[in-house]
Amino acid sequence: MLYRLKKAGFSAYLVGGCVRDLLLGREPKDFDVTTDARPEQIRDLFRSCRLVGRRFRLAHLRFGREIIETATFRGPPEEGLSENGRIVSDNVYGTLEQDAWRRDFSVNALYYNIRDFSVVDYTRGMEDLEAGRLRLIGDPVTRYREDPVRMLRAVRFAAKLGFTLHPDSETPIWELAPSLQEIPSARLFEEILKLFLGGCAVQTFELLRRFNLFRWLFPQTEACLGEEEQGFPRIFLAQALNNTDARIAAGKPVTPAFLFAALLWEPVRKLTERYQQEGVPEFQAMREAAEAVLANQTNHVALPRRFSLPMREIWYLQPRFAYRRGKRPLRLLQHPRFRAAYDFLLLRAQSGEDQEELCQWWTEFQEMGEKERLRLVRVSTKSRRRKPRKRVDKPVASTEV
Repeated sequence: MLYRLKKAGFSAYLVGGCVRDLLLGREPKDFDVTTDARPEQIRDLFRSCRLVGRRFRLAHLRFGREIIETATFRGPPEEGLSENGRIVSDNVYGTLEQDAWRRDFSVNALYYNIRDFSVVDYTRGMEDLEAGRLRLIGDPVTRYREDPVRMLRAVRFAAKLGFTLHPDSETPIWELAPSLQEIPSARLFEEILKLFLGGCAVQTFELLRRFNLFRWLFPQTEACLGEEEQGFPRIFLAQALNNTDARIAAGKPVTPAFLFAALLWEPVRKLTERYQQEGVPEFQAMREAAEAVLANQTNHVALPRRFSLPMREIWYLQPRFAYRRGKRPLRLLQHPRFRAAYDFLLLRAQSGEDQEELCQWWTEFQEMGEKERLRLVRVSTKSRRRKPRKRVDKPVASTEV
Protein backbone atom coordinates (compact mmCIF):
# COMPACT_ATOMS: atom_id res chain seq x y z
CA MET A 1 0.00 0.00 0.00
CA LEU A 2 2.76 2.45 0.96
CA TYR A 3 4.61 1.68 -2.25
CA ARG A 4 1.49 2.14 -4.37
CA LEU A 5 1.01 5.60 -2.90
CA LYS A 6 4.69 6.33 -3.49
CA LYS A 7 4.46 5.09 -7.09
CA ALA A 8 1.48 7.41 -7.65
CA GLY A 9 3.65 10.36 -6.59
CA PHE A 10 2.50 10.74 -2.99
CA SER A 11 4.40 10.63 0.29
CA ALA A 12 3.30 7.95 2.75
CA TYR A 13 4.49 6.95 6.23
CA LEU A 14 3.69 4.43 8.91
CA VAL A 15 2.76 6.42 11.99
CA GLY A 16 1.61 6.22 15.59
CA GLY A 17 1.32 3.17 17.78
CA CYS A 18 2.71 0.71 15.24
CA VAL A 19 6.01 2.63 14.96
CA ARG A 20 6.16 3.11 18.73
CA ASP A 21 5.56 -0.58 19.41
CA LEU A 22 8.09 -1.74 16.81
CA LEU A 23 10.74 0.48 18.41
CA LEU A 24 9.85 -1.00 21.82
CA GLY A 25 10.17 -4.53 20.46
CA ARG A 26 6.44 -5.22 20.71
CA GLU A 27 4.10 -6.65 18.11
CA PRO A 28 1.84 -3.89 16.75
CA LYS A 29 -1.88 -4.49 17.06
CA ASP A 30 -2.62 -2.59 13.86
CA PHE A 31 -0.99 -0.28 11.34
CA ASP A 32 -1.85 3.34 10.57
CA VAL A 33 -0.69 5.27 7.52
CA THR A 34 -0.51 9.00 6.89
CA THR A 35 -0.03 10.62 3.49
CA ASP A 36 -0.27 13.85 1.53
CA ALA A 37 -2.90 12.24 -0.72
CA ARG A 38 -6.44 13.51 -0.14
CA PRO A 39 -9.15 11.00 0.85
CA GLU A 40 -10.72 11.07 -2.62
CA GLN A 41 -7.32 10.45 -4.24
CA ILE A 42 -6.74 7.46 -1.96
CA ARG A 43 -10.14 6.08 -2.92
CA ASP A 44 -9.25 6.39 -6.61
CA LEU A 45 -6.10 4.31 -6.05
CA PHE A 46 -7.63 1.49 -4.00
CA ARG A 47 -10.82 -0.36 -4.88
CA SER A 48 -11.16 -1.64 -1.31
CA CYS A 49 -11.19 1.91 0.12
CA ARG A 50 -14.09 3.28 2.14
CA LEU A 51 -14.17 6.87 3.43
CA VAL A 52 -15.36 7.36 7.01
CA GLY A 53 -15.51 10.10 9.62
CA ARG A 54 -17.23 13.45 9.91
CA ARG A 55 -14.91 15.59 11.99
CA PHE A 56 -11.92 14.36 9.99
CA ARG A 57 -12.19 12.22 6.86
CA LEU A 58 -10.30 8.92 6.95
CA ALA A 59 -9.75 6.20 4.38
CA HIS A 60 -10.22 2.60 5.50
CA LEU A 61 -8.41 0.16 3.23
CA ARG A 62 -9.34 -3.49 3.57
CA PHE A 63 -6.69 -6.14 2.96
CA GLY A 64 -8.23 -9.52 3.70
CA ARG A 65 -9.47 -9.32 7.29
CA GLU A 66 -7.25 -6.35 8.12
CA ILE A 67 -8.27 -2.70 7.86
CA ILE A 68 -5.52 -0.11 7.49
CA GLU A 69 -6.56 3.37 8.55
CA THR A 70 -5.11 6.03 6.28
CA ALA A 71 -5.26 9.74 7.05
CA THR A 72 -4.20 12.83 5.14
CA PHE A 73 -1.65 15.08 6.89
CA ARG A 74 -3.54 17.37 9.25
CA GLY A 75 -2.91 21.07 9.67
CA PRO A 76 -3.77 23.44 12.55
CA PRO A 77 -7.53 24.01 12.96
CA GLU A 78 -8.62 27.33 11.51
CA GLU A 79 -12.16 27.35 12.89
CA GLY A 80 -14.52 25.00 14.63
CA LEU A 81 -13.60 25.51 18.30
CA SER A 82 -16.43 25.50 20.84
CA GLU A 83 -16.63 28.03 23.67
CA ASN A 84 -14.69 25.72 26.00
CA GLY A 85 -11.95 25.10 23.44
CA ARG A 86 -13.11 21.74 22.03
CA ILE A 87 -12.45 20.99 18.36
CA VAL A 88 -15.76 20.41 16.56
CA SER A 89 -14.53 20.65 12.96
CA ASP A 90 -11.17 19.29 11.86
CA ASN A 91 -11.04 18.82 8.08
CA VAL A 92 -7.89 20.92 7.66
CA TYR A 93 -5.03 19.42 5.70
CA GLY A 94 -1.38 20.32 6.17
CA THR A 95 2.23 19.19 5.95
CA LEU A 96 4.03 16.27 7.59
CA GLU A 97 5.49 18.52 10.30
CA GLN A 98 2.11 20.15 10.98
CA ASP A 99 0.62 16.68 11.25
CA ALA A 100 3.22 15.73 13.87
CA TRP A 101 2.37 18.73 16.05
CA ARG A 102 -1.34 17.92 15.84
CA ARG A 103 -0.87 14.44 17.36
CA ASP A 104 -1.48 13.78 21.05
CA PHE A 105 1.70 12.32 22.56
CA SER A 106 5.27 12.61 21.35
CA VAL A 107 5.78 8.82 21.34
CA ASN A 108 2.80 8.56 18.96
CA ALA A 109 4.23 11.17 16.57
CA LEU A 110 7.00 9.03 15.08
CA TYR A 111 6.94 8.40 11.31
CA TYR A 112 8.60 5.52 9.47
CA ASN A 113 9.82 6.63 6.04
CA ILE A 114 9.92 3.84 3.44
CA ARG A 115 12.13 5.92 1.13
CA ASP A 116 15.22 5.65 3.34
CA PHE A 117 13.94 3.41 6.20
CA SER A 118 14.38 6.22 8.73
CA VAL A 119 12.24 7.45 11.62
CA VAL A 120 11.08 11.06 11.32
CA ASP A 121 10.77 12.76 14.73
CA TYR A 122 9.71 16.41 15.09
CA THR A 123 8.58 16.31 18.74
CA ARG A 124 11.43 14.57 20.63
CA GLY A 125 9.40 11.38 20.70
CA MET A 126 12.48 9.15 20.55
CA GLU A 127 13.86 10.88 23.64
CA ASP A 128 10.61 10.29 25.54
CA LEU A 129 10.43 6.70 24.31
CA GLU A 130 13.90 5.93 25.67
CA ALA A 131 13.04 7.63 28.98
CA GLY A 132 9.76 5.72 29.38
CA ARG A 133 7.91 9.02 29.52
CA LEU A 134 4.51 10.05 28.16
CA ARG A 135 4.38 13.71 27.17
CA LEU A 136 1.53 15.60 25.56
CA ILE A 137 2.52 17.65 22.51
CA GLY A 138 1.92 21.39 22.90
CA ASP A 139 0.28 23.15 25.82
CA PRO A 140 -1.40 20.41 27.92
CA VAL A 141 -4.31 22.56 29.12
CA THR A 142 -5.15 23.61 25.56
CA ARG A 143 -4.82 20.07 24.21
CA TYR A 144 -6.99 18.55 26.97
CA ARG A 145 -9.64 21.21 26.40
CA GLU A 146 -9.60 20.52 22.66
CA ASP A 147 -10.54 16.92 23.42
CA PRO A 148 -11.00 15.83 27.06
CA VAL A 149 -10.78 12.17 25.98
CA ARG A 150 -7.02 12.77 25.74
CA MET A 151 -6.95 12.49 29.54
CA LEU A 152 -8.30 8.95 29.25
CA ARG A 153 -5.81 8.19 26.49
CA ALA A 154 -3.01 9.41 28.76
CA VAL A 155 -4.09 6.91 31.40
CA ARG A 156 -4.48 4.11 28.87
CA PHE A 157 -1.04 4.56 27.34
CA ALA A 158 0.65 5.04 30.71
CA ALA A 159 -0.86 1.74 31.92
CA LYS A 160 -0.24 -0.12 28.67
CA LEU A 161 3.36 1.00 28.18
CA GLY A 162 4.33 1.19 31.84
CA PHE A 163 5.38 4.81 31.24
CA THR A 164 5.20 7.74 33.64
CA LEU A 165 3.32 10.89 32.73
CA HIS A 166 5.43 14.01 32.29
CA PRO A 167 4.60 16.42 35.19
CA ASP A 168 3.37 19.08 32.74
CA SER A 169 0.99 16.55 31.19
CA GLU A 170 -0.15 15.17 34.54
CA THR A 171 -0.88 18.26 36.63
CA PRO A 172 -3.81 19.72 34.60
CA ILE A 173 -5.79 16.46 34.68
CA TRP A 174 -7.10 16.95 38.24
CA GLU A 175 -8.55 20.34 37.35
CA LEU A 176 -9.87 19.38 33.91
CA ALA A 177 -11.32 15.96 34.82
CA PRO A 178 -14.91 17.36 35.06
CA SER A 179 -14.74 18.27 31.36
CA LEU A 180 -15.36 14.59 30.60
CA GLN A 181 -19.02 15.48 31.17
CA GLU A 182 -18.92 17.34 27.84
CA ILE A 183 -18.16 14.14 25.92
CA PRO A 184 -21.10 12.17 24.45
CA SER A 185 -21.84 9.18 26.67
CA ALA A 186 -21.70 6.80 23.69
CA ARG A 187 -18.12 7.86 22.94
CA LEU A 188 -17.16 7.39 26.58
CA PHE A 189 -18.50 3.83 26.45
CA GLU A 190 -16.12 3.02 23.58
CA GLU A 191 -13.21 4.62 25.44
CA ILE A 192 -13.96 2.58 28.58
CA LEU A 193 -13.81 -0.63 26.55
CA LYS A 194 -10.34 0.41 25.36
CA LEU A 195 -9.32 1.28 28.92
CA PHE A 196 -10.37 -1.97 30.57
CA LEU A 197 -9.98 -4.49 27.75
CA GLY A 198 -6.38 -3.70 26.88
CA GLY A 199 -4.82 -6.22 29.26
CA CYS A 200 -3.89 -3.66 31.94
CA ALA A 201 -7.25 -3.13 33.64
CA VAL A 202 -5.90 -3.10 37.21
CA GLN A 203 -3.25 -0.45 36.51
CA THR A 204 -5.78 1.54 34.49
CA PHE A 205 -8.27 1.52 37.37
CA GLU A 206 -5.63 2.73 39.83
CA LEU A 207 -4.57 5.58 37.51
CA LEU A 208 -8.16 6.63 36.82
CA ARG A 209 -8.77 6.95 40.55
CA ARG A 210 -5.42 8.63 41.16
CA PHE A 211 -6.20 11.37 38.62
CA ASN A 212 -9.81 11.82 39.78
CA LEU A 213 -11.18 10.56 36.44
CA PHE A 214 -13.02 7.45 37.62
CA ARG A 215 -15.65 9.45 39.52
CA TRP A 216 -16.75 11.14 36.28
CA LEU A 217 -17.21 7.78 34.57
CA PHE A 218 -18.71 5.74 37.43
CA PRO A 219 -19.86 8.22 40.11
CA GLN A 220 -22.04 5.69 41.95
CA THR A 221 -19.19 3.19 42.22
CA GLU A 222 -16.77 5.90 43.32
CA ALA A 223 -19.19 6.88 46.11
CA CYS A 224 -19.19 3.26 47.31
CA LEU A 225 -15.39 3.14 47.20
CA GLY A 226 -15.42 5.99 49.69
CA GLU A 227 -17.37 3.77 52.12
CA GLU A 228 -15.15 0.68 52.07
CA GLU A 229 -15.88 -2.09 54.53
CA GLN A 230 -12.82 -4.29 55.20
CA GLY A 231 -11.47 -3.46 51.75
CA PHE A 232 -14.74 -4.22 49.98
CA PRO A 233 -15.69 -3.26 47.21
CA ARG A 234 -12.12 -2.38 46.24
CA ILE A 235 -11.08 -6.04 46.62
CA PHE A 236 -14.05 -7.14 44.49
CA LEU A 237 -13.17 -4.71 41.68
CA ALA A 238 -9.48 -5.62 41.82
CA GLN A 239 -10.37 -9.31 41.57
CA ALA A 240 -12.73 -8.69 38.64
CA LEU A 241 -10.13 -6.63 36.78
CA ASN A 242 -7.39 -9.17 37.54
CA ASN A 243 -9.57 -11.91 36.10
CA THR A 244 -10.20 -9.76 33.01
CA ASP A 245 -6.47 -9.25 32.46
CA ALA A 246 -5.82 -12.97 32.93
CA ARG A 247 -8.43 -13.94 30.34
CA ILE A 248 -7.03 -11.47 27.82
CA ALA A 249 -3.48 -12.73 28.43
CA ALA A 250 -4.71 -16.29 27.83
CA GLY A 251 -6.45 -15.29 24.61
CA LYS A 252 -9.91 -15.97 26.06
CA PRO A 253 -12.93 -13.80 25.24
CA VAL A 254 -14.11 -11.14 27.68
CA THR A 255 -17.74 -10.06 27.80
CA PRO A 256 -18.19 -6.31 28.37
CA ALA A 257 -21.52 -7.06 30.09
CA PHE A 258 -19.74 -9.06 32.80
CA LEU A 259 -17.15 -6.30 33.28
CA PHE A 260 -19.79 -3.58 33.61
CA ALA A 261 -21.87 -5.80 35.91
CA ALA A 262 -18.83 -5.99 38.19
CA LEU A 263 -18.10 -2.26 37.99
CA LEU A 264 -21.66 -1.42 39.06
CA TRP A 265 -22.33 -4.32 41.44
CA GLU A 266 -21.64 -2.48 44.68
CA PRO A 267 -24.14 0.35 43.99
CA VAL A 268 -26.74 -2.28 43.01
CA ARG A 269 -26.02 -4.40 46.10
CA LYS A 270 -26.24 -1.48 48.53
CA LEU A 271 -29.40 -0.07 47.00
CA THR A 272 -30.99 -3.54 47.08
CA GLU A 273 -30.24 -3.79 50.80
CA ARG A 274 -31.76 -0.37 51.41
CA TYR A 275 -34.95 -1.26 49.57
CA GLN A 276 -35.22 -4.51 51.54
CA GLN A 277 -34.87 -2.59 54.79
CA GLU A 278 -37.82 -0.50 53.63
CA GLY A 279 -39.89 -3.68 53.26
CA VAL A 280 -39.52 -4.37 49.53
CA PRO A 281 -39.32 -8.14 48.74
CA GLU A 282 -35.85 -9.39 47.78
CA PHE A 283 -36.36 -10.03 44.05
CA GLN A 284 -38.32 -6.83 43.55
CA ALA A 285 -35.69 -4.87 45.49
CA MET A 286 -32.94 -6.24 43.23
CA ARG A 287 -34.85 -5.30 40.08
CA GLU A 288 -35.69 -1.80 41.26
CA ALA A 289 -32.10 -1.22 42.39
CA ALA A 290 -30.69 -2.42 39.06
CA GLU A 291 -33.01 -0.15 37.09
CA ALA A 292 -32.17 2.87 39.25
CA VAL A 293 -28.40 2.32 39.01
CA LEU A 294 -28.50 1.77 35.25
CA ALA A 295 -30.66 4.84 34.68
CA ASN A 296 -28.18 6.96 36.62
CA GLN A 297 -25.16 5.42 34.89
CA THR A 298 -26.43 6.13 31.38
CA ASN A 299 -26.31 9.84 32.20
CA HIS A 300 -22.53 9.48 32.31
CA VAL A 301 -21.62 6.51 30.11
CA ALA A 302 -24.02 4.97 27.61
CA LEU A 303 -24.74 1.26 28.03
CA PRO A 304 -26.02 -0.35 24.82
CA ARG A 305 -29.02 -2.62 25.28
CA ARG A 306 -27.02 -5.64 24.08
CA PHE A 307 -24.93 -5.25 27.24
CA SER A 308 -27.39 -3.82 29.76
CA LEU A 309 -29.81 -6.75 29.34
CA PRO A 310 -27.26 -9.48 30.22
CA MET A 311 -26.01 -7.26 33.06
CA ARG A 312 -29.50 -7.27 34.54
CA GLU A 313 -29.76 -11.04 34.20
CA ILE A 314 -26.41 -11.60 35.93
CA TRP A 315 -27.60 -9.48 38.84
CA TYR A 316 -31.15 -10.90 38.95
CA LEU A 317 -29.85 -14.47 39.19
CA GLN A 318 -27.67 -13.81 42.24
CA PRO A 319 -30.49 -14.16 44.86
CA ARG A 320 -31.77 -17.29 43.11
CA PHE A 321 -28.60 -19.22 43.99
CA ALA A 322 -29.78 -19.32 47.61
CA TYR A 323 -32.77 -21.54 46.71
CA ARG A 324 -31.56 -25.15 46.63
CA ARG A 325 -34.69 -27.24 47.06
CA GLY A 326 -37.38 -28.29 44.66
CA LYS A 327 -37.27 -27.47 40.97
CA ARG A 328 -35.76 -24.00 41.33
CA PRO A 329 -32.09 -25.07 41.14
CA LEU A 330 -32.85 -27.26 38.12
CA ARG A 331 -34.51 -24.38 36.31
CA LEU A 332 -31.65 -22.05 37.23
CA LEU A 333 -29.11 -24.51 35.85
CA GLN A 334 -30.89 -24.37 32.48
CA HIS A 335 -30.96 -20.57 32.34
CA PRO A 336 -28.97 -19.24 29.33
CA ARG A 337 -27.15 -16.77 31.59
CA PHE A 338 -26.38 -19.34 34.30
CA ARG A 339 -22.64 -19.66 33.59
CA ALA A 340 -22.01 -15.92 33.68
CA ALA A 341 -24.08 -15.57 36.87
CA TYR A 342 -22.25 -18.52 38.47
CA ASP A 343 -18.85 -16.99 37.60
CA PHE A 344 -20.09 -13.75 39.14
CA LEU A 345 -21.03 -15.63 42.32
CA LEU A 346 -17.52 -17.14 42.44
CA LEU A 347 -16.05 -13.67 42.05
CA ARG A 348 -18.10 -12.44 45.00
CA ALA A 349 -16.84 -15.35 47.13
CA GLN A 350 -13.21 -14.78 46.11
CA SER A 351 -13.55 -11.14 47.15
CA GLY A 352 -14.70 -11.84 50.69
CA GLU A 353 -18.49 -11.98 50.44
CA ASP A 354 -19.87 -14.82 52.55
CA GLN A 355 -20.66 -17.11 49.62
CA GLU A 356 -18.06 -19.93 49.88
CA GLU A 357 -20.49 -22.66 50.98
CA LEU A 358 -23.00 -21.64 48.32
CA CYS A 359 -20.32 -21.69 45.61
CA GLN A 360 -19.17 -25.15 46.70
CA TRP A 361 -22.73 -26.49 46.56
CA TRP A 362 -23.33 -25.15 43.04
CA THR A 363 -19.94 -26.37 41.82
CA GLU A 364 -20.75 -29.91 42.97
CA PHE A 365 -24.33 -29.66 41.71
CA GLN A 366 -23.13 -28.97 38.16
CA GLU A 367 -20.82 -32.00 38.22
CA MET A 368 -23.54 -34.42 39.34
CA GLY A 369 -25.57 -36.69 37.12
CA GLU A 370 -29.26 -36.01 36.65
CA LYS A 371 -30.42 -38.61 39.19
CA GLU A 372 -28.04 -37.29 41.84
CA ARG A 373 -29.30 -33.77 41.28
CA LEU A 374 -32.91 -34.86 41.62
CA ARG A 375 -32.11 -36.77 44.80
CA LEU A 376 -30.25 -33.79 46.27
CA VAL A 377 -33.04 -31.32 45.67
CA ARG A 378 -35.67 -33.96 46.53
CA VAL A 379 -37.68 -33.80 43.33
CA SER A 380 -39.66 -36.92 42.44
CA THR A 381 -38.68 -38.52 39.15
CA LYS A 382 -42.30 -39.47 38.61
CA SER A 383 -44.37 -36.78 37.07
CA ARG A 384 -47.51 -36.10 38.91
CA ARG A 385 -50.62 -36.19 36.80
CA ARG A 386 -54.04 -35.21 37.86
CA LYS A 387 -56.46 -38.09 37.86
CA PRO A 388 -59.23 -37.50 35.33
CA ARG A 389 -62.52 -36.71 36.92
CA LYS A 390 -65.20 -39.35 36.62
CA ARG A 391 -67.76 -38.34 34.11
CA VAL A 392 -71.24 -38.18 35.55
CA ASP A 393 -73.94 -38.67 33.00
CA LYS A 394 -76.64 -36.12 33.31
CA PRO A 395 -80.19 -37.51 33.42
CA VAL A 396 -81.88 -37.25 30.08
CA ALA A 397 -85.02 -35.24 30.23
CA SER A 398 -88.06 -37.29 29.43
CA THR A 399 -89.76 -36.43 26.18
CA GLU A 400 -92.89 -38.24 27.21
CA VAL A 401 -95.90 -36.18 28.05
